Amino acid sequence: MKHHVLPLLLIMAIMPQLNAQTDQQPETDPVITNRISQWQDLKFGFMMHWGIYSQWGVVESWSICNEPWINRNGADYYEYKHAYQNLNTTFNPVNFNPELWADLAKEAGMRYVVFTTKHHDGFCMFDTKETTYSITDQSCPFSNNERADITGEIVKAFREKGFWTGLYFSKPDWHCDDYWAHEWATPDRNVNYDPQEYPERFQKYKDFTYNQIRELTHNYGDIDILWLDGGWVRPEWSVNEETRPWLGCQGWIQDIDMPKIATMARADNPDLIIVDRSVGGKYENYQTPEQQVPDTLLPYPWETCMSMGNSWSYVETDEYKSTNRIIHLLCDIVAKGGNYLLNVGPSPDGSLPPTAVERMHEIGEWMKVNGDAIYGTRPVYPYAYGRFRFTQKDGKIYGIYLLDETETPVPNEYYIDAPLIQLKTGKINVLGTKAKARLTEKDGQYTITMDAPVQLPHAIVFEMKGK
Repeated sequence: MKHHVLPLLLIMAIMPQLNAQTDQQPETDPVITNRISQWQDLKFGFMMHWGIYSQWGVVESWSICNEPWINRNGADYYEYKHAYQNLNTTFNPVNFNPELWADLAKEAGMRYVVFTTKHHDGFCMFDTKETTYSITDQSCPFSNNERADITGEIVKAFREKGFWTGLYFSKPDWHCDDYWAHEWATPDRNVNYDPQEYPERFQKYKDFTYNQIRELTHNYGDIDILWLDGGWVRPEWSVNEETRPWLGCQGWIQDIDMPKIATMARADNPDLIIVDRSVGGKYENYQTPEQQVPDTLLPYPWETCMSMGNSWSYVETDEYKSTNRIIHLLCDIVAKGGNYLLNVGPSPDGSLPPTAVERMHEIGEWMKVNGDAIYGTRPVYPYAYGRFRFTQKDGKIYGIYLLDETETPVPNEYYIDAPLIQLKTGKINVLGTKAKARLTEKDGQYTITMDAPVQLPHAIVFEMKGK
């Protein structure tokens, strides 16, 4: 048989295109896709935005970004930025207690954790050899504490409670001189020099980023999720009309070579889930709509990341969502096939805000009774009907009826249009009660009837069977 061999120069010419095309497609490795399916079973996660910014009670990192929408109450930008960047010298969270955090999250029914190891301001909440701007450097008073490696302590505490561990990491670093170079002004969030004009400078930044992600994925045992933020740092193929404005006034491409990073990160952990947010393609293993819930089912794995209060990071006067609202959000998200990553910002002394603690206790009380309708479930059409949300698992269909804050006792009768969902009539269970309930069908409508009023908060779950 005669073999046809492509000329070497032609192979070299087409290889980058083949690699780029591969990176643009979703992940197909069964090891990763199976792991994503297992992650989808967890449903409820705990996130913590925490860093030096908690001392001022300001929005995390963004107040040092020189963009017109940011308000510093008239302060001089350079003085403000200098003072902010010195907050590492006063950060001393002596009440840091990760075991308590893990206990609270477990009680709330959460099953995975994502912690901010480094936000855009560049301050590292982990032990790094790549910069002195970190929690373990002598410039930070907490470095003398035996629990100074905060990331390591959090991973250990949550892992011991059976949590999946996830690490948030910002790809842009506004403290690194190879990203925001001191020679030039910083007009926006992006790198402040042209990587094409100064390739050696940008390579130093790529190496810095690679080495820090290596520390995170190799120094703390098996990590389940690498959660990457800063979507303006992205390859050229991923830039579109929606994301191009993120690249700022110059529009410079900031490609940090995710294939190389992913290969390294998975060297000792081949089933690591990578979330390169908003970039798409092979290294955004699930999508993360922020502070919002999609209107309907999405055709890919996803997670709503949302703050419990109005702010991601600690603000003393923050206003928190009610327990009722949080539980309703959880039910709505899960019914549409998503996970719910709920964020709390710890205070500068290392404690969780009392209102957040109270909410977590109350969420846990509901989850202890109704968790079967949440964990390990998948969507079932019509997902939502009026105040109902539907999930399914092991041949069971759960109808979750969202109650008003003060709706007690709950109604005795509930109605669902029969063509929307196929259910077996007869006796059904009401989770958390001994009430007797029946499902009947007449004139194209299902009716759920309970024999007596019950006292249930937030949402009532009917366990039924599909035809």
